[in-house]
This record gives sequence, structure tokens and C-alpha cells, in this order.
Amino acid sequence: MASTCNELLDLCLRGEQWSPQLLDRAIAEDEGLALFSIVVERLGDLFEPRLCDVYASLFSEVIARVRPELIPRTRRFAGSTGRWPASSRVYVLSRITLGADVAVTSVMLDAAKRRYPSAEIFFVGPRKNYELFEADPGIAHRDVPYARGGSLPDRLRASEALWFDDGVVIDPDSRLTQLGLIRVCPDNRYCFFESRSFGGDADDRLPDLAARWAGDPAARPYVARRPAGGPAFDITVSLGVGENPAKRLSDDFERQLLQMVAGTGASVLVDKGSSAAERERVERAVATGMRTHDGPFAPFAAEIARSQLFVGYDSAAGHVASACGVPLISIAKGFISPRMAARWRPTGTVINGDAPDVLEQVRRALATYTFRR
Repeated sequence: MASTCNELLDLCLRGEQWSPQLLDRAIAEDEGLALFSIVVERLGDLFEPRLCDVYASLFSEVIARVRPELIPRTRRFAGSTGRWPASSRVYVLSRITLGADVAVTSVMLDAAKRRYPSAEIFFVGPRKNYELFEADPGIAHRDVPYARGGSLPDRLRASEALWFDDGVVIDPDSRLTQLGLIRVCPDNRYCFFESRSFGGDADDRLPDLAARWAGDPAARPYVARRPAGGPAFDITVSLGVGENPAKRLSDDFERQLLQMVAGTGASVLVDKGSSAAERERVERAVATGMRTHDGPFAPFAAEIARSQLFVGYDSAAGHVASACGVPLISIAKGFISPRMAARWRPTGTVINGDAPDVLEQVRRALATYTFRR
């Protein structure tokens, strides 16, 4: 199944033209899921500016085949940013993944609040993402579900239903517009942060690039979650990998990691995640005396924010810790390029998950922390 999409990816990376027949086969495989996971995500994750035009050309053809009614709203090339015009209403589009909404979208929200102090500002995206910002009185919500794990037609359905008759739209490279390809408002009210090309060949972090693009060096990632109740935990832990198994190590590693964390004597809260598979992994690995969180992500984000240390794989939880200024030990694995790792790097201790001594590095990092009682 994957051979067709791998062939298509190879042509894209070489800058060669694909045949209509090859593209049709790639679209048909696994309802388009392989096209996203093998081709589309790889083109974006490499953060190579030259591949932005390749993606725009490829996915414009995909849209024309799968949702031809969207053709009048499709721009052939996404282009570069526009100025932020004056407006009394501002819509900031979700990046769909929780980590990206913390690391990138929240920077746009922060900048928009200063640029438009009297405007209504809306976070546009799924409810579970908005919950990370719902305690911010300056941010309202427009609920737009997106079938992240759905078929290609299902994913495009969100774009088909989205149109803004008023206000400025700030697009941080959102899947709601399929990375800027589908118009959701007139172009003179559209501001597009092409995160895959902005910053060129440098290795700047995405939050810093987002603030630079917004023209607001003070803009920072943040979360505004409802406060947690009860005593705070010293350490919060997440073994979540955002549906990307390449990010994790073995079951044995996870068990030893949690035993090491338990050995600090600190109080520990471990998130059970959002899937049955992740819940089972956590239950196998959790050490005696640890508490677990089983439920929506936003309440766990509130626990991270008041903890003294976060430990886990590179994940949405790690980006929450980074945004909240919580010290972290992040185990980074599964990046397909050094620039991707640099773009998504959180603030804190980052350990290469491919190193032979990951547990020893975690042990040394843990030894540097003392926990307030």
C-alpha cells in the first residue's frame, strides 16, 4: 500500500512531476490516510522552503479530484504573508494538533490581543483545543471540528464549511485551510504564516518565528486553562506521542523511566493519554505510589502548569510546560530532519531519544532538581 505514496514522495523530493495515474492511486490508498502520513506530513516536516511550492502544486490537484466544488476557493500557491489590517473582529485558526496550538497558534493569539485591544478575538477550531485558552477572557471560540484521523474527504469537509464574512483571519499554517490553499475569506483580510518556509534555512524555534512574523517580539506561547484543584504534584509525566509511534522508546524503557522518577521521592502525576493503546502502556509502566490522570487534556495541562518539573516524550504536554515556564526533561525522538527537531524544540533539557544512554541522561538531569515540599 505504502509503495505508491513512497513513490510519489520520492518524485516530490526530487522536484519531478508525478503522473495523474500515480496521484489517483495515492488518493485511493487507505482513503487518503497514507497520502497524508507519508507524503503531505513529510513535505511539511522537512521545513525546506522549496517544498512549499511542491506541496501547493500537489495538494491543489488533490483538492480538485476529491472536492472539485472547492476549486473556486483554491489558490494555486499559498504565497507569503499579508499585513494585519484594522478590524473589530479577528479569527485565529487552529493548527489542529494540541502541541502546535500551544507552540504557534497561542503566539498569534497573544500578538492579536495587543494589536487589536478593542476587537473580538476568536480561536477557530475544535473544542478540546480551545479548552487550553478558555480561561482567557479576551479569547472567544468558534467551534470547527476537524477529522484529524479521518479520510481525505472528511478532512476537506471542514474547509468546505468554513467561510468568514467579516473580520481578519490569521492563519498559522492551519489544516483548516490545508496550509493556506483553501480561501476562507477575501484575500485582503487574510494573513498567512507559512511556517514551513518562514525562517529559511536557519534553525530558529517556531514560537520565535511566529512572533517575528507577527511583528511582535514580545509575543509568547501561553495557555489559559481553568485552574486545577487540590494539592499540586511535584512532577508531571506524559508518555504521549501524538499518534506517532516513532517518537517513543520501548515498554521496558518507559517502565524504568517511571521507576527512576518515582525514586526521587516526589509526588508524581502521569497522564494516561487519549487512546486505549497509550492507556495500556501507562498502566504497564506506572510505578507504585504514582497517581494517574485519565480524561481530557486541558485539566492535565493545568496540573503541568503548577508542577515543578515535567518529564516525557516530545509532545503537546511538553509544549505546555515550555509555555508555562515549567522546567522540563523532554525525550526527543522520531524527527525526520535536524531542522524539524530545532523548530519544535521546547525550552528546557532536551535529550536525544536515539542516544545509547537516554536513561543515564535522564538520571543526571533529575539529580539537578530539588522539590519544594
